[in-house]
Amino acid sequence: MRIAYFDCTSGISGDMTLGALADTGIDLTEIQAGIDSLGLPSCQLTSDEVKRHGFRATKIDVQHEPEHAHRHLHHVTDMIDGSNLSEGQKELAKRIFTRLGEAEAKVHGSTLRKVHFHEVGAVDSIADIVGSAIGLDLLSVDRIVCSPIPTGCGHIQIAHGRVGVPAPATAELLKGIPIEASSIDAELTTPTGAAIVATVVDEFGVLPGMKIESIGYGAGTKELKEQANVLRLIVGEAGDNHDSDQIWVLETNLDDIIGEVIGHCTNLLAEAGALDVYTTSIQMKKNRPGVKLSVLCDAGLIKKLEKIVFRETSTLGIRRWPVSRHKLERRAHAVETEFGNVDGKLAVLADGSTSFSPEYESCRQVAEDKKVALKDVYESARRAFGS
Repeated sequence: MRIAYFDCTSGISGDMTLGALADTGIDLTEIQAGIDSLGLPSCQLTSDEVKRHGFRATKIDVQHEPEHAHRHLHHVTDMIDGSNLSEGQKELAKRIFTRLGEAEAKVHGSTLRKVHFHEVGAVDSIADIVGSAIGLDLLSVDRIVCSPIPTGCGHIQIAHGRVGVPAPATAELLKGIPIEASSIDAELTTPTGAAIVATVVDEFGVLPGMKIESIGYGAGTKELKEQANVLRLIVGEAGDNHDSDQIWVLETNLDDIIGEVIGHCTNLLAEAGALDVYTTSIQMKKNRPGVKLSVLCDAGLIKKLEKIVFRETSTLGIRRWPVSRHKLERRAHAVETEFGNVDGKLAVLADGSTSFSPEYESCRQVAEDKKVALKDVYESARRAFGS
């Protein structure tokens, strides 16, 4: 599996993405040809090697004639539909712009049809997004992973006045995405960069295992005194055949509630959609015995599950962090045993071999119906799979 990893130590923007793609070896003339077909006024990409805090990187600038157009989403999508981009490139570019339009409409209380693109409707932003869509298509990776996103801090001036960082549209686009704290007084992540990330990234987390093929550095416009203002793009071949995704760990320590309450809480968490819930015996301060409650869940369930923990236990705080998870390919499978049909899960190992795990509920039901021991049903199901 071919993987791309966005290392957003200094955030991400459209021009940084384009620069990083070009720096990995994507042909800028192919990107330019696609942008030329949009019909933008004299839009030309220029590439320069620059230094940011002592590190070299590629800086992409968009040269174009002055204009004062404020475009709607349909103006941009019509432009893309009328271009000579491939169907995949058109689809990706439109998805990024639609994601951006939805965020703009939300923060301005408008509709997707009516919302105006101000800064992001300008020629340079259109070139950045469409160019990035072309570059990502040419990069031809199977999966895109990204680090947590720093947004910077402070205030910036936009078409609607002075706003805090992250800008409203950027914050809207980054909902559900891991944010990294940053005290740098600058806008590190722009709406354009956030829209790209929110649209194309499959997983957020640490650098996955891979054999590195190429590394690209895309430079931002600002010179930061604290660090190099660059986006690093690492491309390589995955080091294993496991599927992977990102989940969240929620965790808290409990030492002043009875076991029945903890058991009730774990049942509620499982029923609410937690991927897994478990407890660990721990020693807390003054050698008090306690219990560590751990919950694994998808990002969309964090609030719901935290609410249950706060309501059902005495905890005053919950730790949370994202983790990468490797998974074997799995699918439902049933076997016919001497006691009847038993459902289970079939896992495909890295070497192509398979293993079978009978499902507890299916085994329990068979054992109850046939008046036999549960362990006998398990053993019969495993024998049936192996025969």
